[in-house]
Amino acid sequence: MLALRSERNMRIHLVAVVSVLLFSLFFDLNGTQYILLFLTFAAVTAAELFNTAIEYLCDHVSGEYSTLIKNVKDLSGSAVLAVSAGAVCVAVILFAKPDKLRRIPEFFAASPLAVVLAVAYTVIAWLFIFKINLIKKP
Repeated sequence: MLALRSERNMRIHLVAVVSVLLFSLFFDLNGTQYILLFLTFAAVTAAELFNTAIEYLCDHVSGEYSTLIKNVKDLSGSAVLAVSAGAVCVAVILFAKPDKLRRIPEFFAASPLAVVLAVAYTVIAWLFIFKINLIKKP
């Protein structure tokens, strides 16, 4: 996928999706809640893809600075921000459960292997986000 290979923000969104899915394992989410989570993931991903497409098109149409092009890019980026803010609200509603949140440190305290895996995941995610740029923007 072009956006995943060339856009750091898309890689950030993908890491966020995987992280939230892993985090959700500490909660007893039902099918409807998982559907809401996946629809939220899809909305953020779609917004980022539209933003990327608009930026590519703007860069193709105008090779020089234009206030109009800047405004179009700012608006499309703002759409991603709005959808992402909605995703955070969904996450707060689904995961703001103190009794469930307490299980997380207990889980890691009881499992050194889980700590090692979490650190490895964090390093891999960081490398994926910041060190991968397989192609240049068209």
